[in-house]
Amino acid sequence: MATKLWEKNFTPTAEIEHFTVGRDRELDAYLAESDVMGSMAHITMLESIGLLTADELKVLLAELRHIQAEIRAGEFCIEEGVEDVHSEVELLLTRRLGDIGKKIHSGRSRNDQVLVDLKLWTRRQLREVVELVKALFDELQAQSEHYKNVLMPGYTHLQVAMPSSFGLWFGAYAESLTDDMLFLQAAYKMVNRNPLGSAAGYGSSFPLNRQMTTDLLGFDSMDYNVVYAQMGRGKMERNVGFAIASVAGTIAKLAFDACLFNSQNFAFVKLPNECTTGSSIMPHKKNPDVFELTRAKCNKLQALPQQVMLIMNNLPSGYFRDLQIIKEVFLPAFAELKDCLQMTAYIINKMQVNEHILDDPRYDLMFSVEEVNRLASNGMPFRDAYKKVGLDIEAERFRPVKEIHHTHEGSIGNLCTAEIAALMKHILEGFGFERVEVAERKLAFEE
Repeated sequence: MATKLWEKNFTPTAEIEHFTVGRDRELDAYLAESDVMGSMAHITMLESIGLLTADELKVLLAELRHIQAEIRAGEFCIEEGVEDVHSEVELLLTRRLGDIGKKIHSGRSRNDQVLVDLKLWTRRQLREVVELVKALFDELQAQSEHYKNVLMPGYTHLQVAMPSSFGLWFGAYAESLTDDMLFLQAAYKMVNRNPLGSAAGYGSSFPLNRQMTTDLLGFDSMDYNVVYAQMGRGKMERNVGFAIASVAGTIAKLAFDACLFNSQNFAFVKLPNECTTGSSIMPHKKNPDVFELTRAKCNKLQALPQQVMLIMNNLPSGYFRDLQIIKEVFLPAFAELKDCLQMTAYIINKMQVNEHILDDPRYDLMFSVEEVNRLASNGMPFRDAYKKVGLDIEAERFRPVKEIHHTHEGSIGNLCTAEIAALMKHILEGFGFERVEVAERKLAFEE
């Protein structure tokens, strides 16, 4: 069995070790490359303050790059008996380089190692989510423009209400994603602060250069107060969880609409045959299982911030092992959200719209407000116009005029597609991904 980083002259029982390690080996595999990057920055800083020689740094960096390549090739694993990814990386370095490998832990704790690993990993995941949100946004914008002149019923209380359009429907979800993107940007900026050097939460007697590791890792700033850096564990995951939940909420609502509108009783949209599934006994069925599963997955993701909150909410300052459990709900959430984003964009691109919905007379009454407004525009008081149209409907005298002339911003005739696109572009420019990318590539000697 491998030696623990903390091991002295006793070992826990097998039962205790199994319980305390839990799923850490499995989940820490997510963090392996981030752990290597954090170690690269840390040892570069250690050399600058005289705790490593230049030759030692050169050898260590070369071997860390080798481990990074193994991770990317899928050849890295956390061995049985090794607690976590930090222990595995240090074990490999010591195995391959001897005592030099034991020097990389000076001035840090597994507490600030996991903090920096989580932040490096999360900011990369957030960038991937942002890119997929933008891809879905583009599909929705394209469909909004393509079908901007196709009318559909709008509903309140699930009752036919007023004229809407597919331009409005697709465009509404596109604009919803701009607000979600603001949540993602806020989460990204909170993530992109450096906790490395906070050690176990109370700093170090070594003269660490925390600004150096901040710059090397491309962080916007450090978490300055070392106690707060540790307090950020759980808070970071909770706040990112709220951003994930915001995106998931938009997709879940879109999925519900798509399932409803795809049903025979609505028949507003049609999903391609290859995007549906069949029934085992009903040969006519084409079920929107993809959107149903998307709805369920996104509803589950909306519980993420509450799950994190309930794990860490009643903890005082300082580190507690409770925080380990947050990984179990937090790390896998990104893959689930990314799958939902990709699948939704794929189907939105292929979705077919019924351009003859209004041929059905059941939707005639949705034009009643248009008639009230026409009468009011011609000088009749609004309340009188409302009463007249209402009486005509009751007497079955109402005949709809299906020509729509809406011109104000955000209406059927003026979707503001360009303005919404400009808003999204402005939000995206605020992330600052390029600076992080340059720092990561430079640290890994990729440029």
